[in-house]
Amino acid sequence: MIDLHLIGIGTGNPEHLTLAAITTMNDADLILLPRKGDRKSDLIDLRRLICETALTGATRVVEFDLPERSADLPYIDAVHGWHDAIAEAWAAQIAAHLPSGGKLALLVWGDPSLYDSTLRIAERLIVGGMDMRIRVVPGITSIQALTAAHAIPLNTLASPVLITTGRRLREEGWPDAADTLVVMLDGDCSFQSLPPEGITIWWGAYLGMPQEALVQGALTDVGGTIAETRAALRRQHGWIMDVYLMRRSLT
Repeated sequence: MIDLHLIGIGTGNPEHLTLAAITTMNDADLILLPRKGDRKSDLIDLRRLICETALTGATRVVEFDLPERSADLPYIDAVHGWHDAIAEAWAAQIAAHLPSGGKLALLVWGDPSLYDSTLRIAERLIVGGMDMRIRVVPGITSIQALTAAHAIPLNTLASPVLITTGRRLREEGWPDAADTLVVMLDGDCSFQSLPPEGITIWWGAYLGMPQEALVQGALTDVGGTIAETRAALRRQHGWIMDVYLMRRSLT
């Protein structure tokens, strides 16, 4: 039996760890850390720092190479194939390091329930016949870190919030269901596809980390600044994690 613990670790700051996350990490027999290539070496370094900060016992930490997603297939097909490959990589690590079972932990950016595929990948292992129990330790999400950094509430009074992706924003425009949007997984600054009048945006990258970057204002005034800043930061660091909230005036 494998007890798989998916631990939300926030946005890269070790201080984002909850007490439950620290306890679960120390109770684990094994923590797997994925490597994503040289240009994203900061990500493995952050996970290493989190382990160095939180671990006080004999938990083993093993690094492995994460498969890359195909750039030649349609998006959904590429993601499904990628998830299959990651599940196979996990299974290989489990067979090598926990052949008799035990407690395995994976560190998930933000929270495992929000725009993250770790739970879907874990389901592939169960379908494949592995005897596994899945437990989730919730973490601070990028949305929480964003609203805290800008000191704003997530919603307006008695109004809903819609969380979406950059791809859907580009393809479908602003949905009618909400006056507040949170946009994740947007490498193309898709807010530029919207008529900017009457929209306020709060953007943040590397939230909670030393290189944190924040921009807020009317989209007509700061949209170009955000796009330029994002591109410059990605060139500088080789990777970027960002998120933004937009609010539309209804008057």
